[in-house]
Amino acid sequence: MLTNPKQGVQGAWKMFFVGLVYASLSLLLVHWLFSNDPALSKASGMIVVAFCVMFTLPFMYFLIKQEEQQDEEIEGFLGVWKAHSDALFAFMWLFFGFIIAFSFWYILLQNSMLFNFQIETYCVINSPHNVEDCVAQNDFSKPIIYTGAATKELRFLSILENNVYVMIFTLIFSLIFGAGAIFVLAWNASVISAAIGIFTQYQIKEIPLGILRYMIHGFPEIAAYFIAALAGGIVGVGIIRNGMISKKFLRIMENSVILLFIAIIILAFAAFIEVYVTHAILS
Repeated sequence: MLTNPKQGVQGAWKMFFVGLVYASLSLLLVHWLFSNDPALSKASGMIVVAFCVMFTLPFMYFLIKQEEQQDEEIEGFLGVWKAHSDALFAFMWLFFGFIIAFSFWYILLQNSMLFNFQIETYCVINSPHNVEDCVAQNDFSKPIIYTGAATKELRFLSILENNVYVMIFTLIFSLIFGAGAIFVLAWNASVISAAIGIFTQYQIKEIPLGILRYMIHGFPEIAAYFIAALAGGIVGVGIIRNGMISKKFLRIMENSVILLFIAIIILAFAAFIEVYVTHAILS
């Protein structure tokens, strides 16, 4: 009721402030309501994401429904991109708002339980053989050192494979649950924010550097996930509205395939930046 989804699409940059509000409310509510609860405090990281999803669902539902209606009339690569680019930009501004708010409040409140699952995920990625010590000590004052065991080409293929896996998961999630794909994206925002907190050693003034560290390649990567979520949601709504044998649904399927093709290209670009650009700039 406080936010008109239609206005968010027409002015994509406004979604940055919507993301700030949604993420801030999610984190603060969990901090105020569940920090002292002996049971629920252990699940704080997931409750934060759940609140963020509940706040965002109405916007996601409206946007996916609107984009599906457009897909019934458009065709061709340029037509698909032109029709859906405004939705993508709205998603990205929303996600950026999540990142800023999550990072700020997480560092300010100094409550590691808020992102307990996210920190564990970070440790699984960066210290897979010593996760328990990584979580317990939370000593990230030293920069990440690459051992050189894998060539850049192998790292590129490994990262691209993992990103495509996440994209497929996002596609399936959005196809089954529609707007529910926002869960995957809100979770990614919270994990990135936890990593920013760790990288900056919980210093608010260092947040811009942390964002630079993770979002040089993170923005195109997340954009690809949003495109996949949009494609899956459009197909799901298209099935409900038109069935699976109508001409309109076939056109929707063609446009969704085009969106997935765009997403894969962006994922490859993001993996290239992560391997060859981000490390070179910040090493």
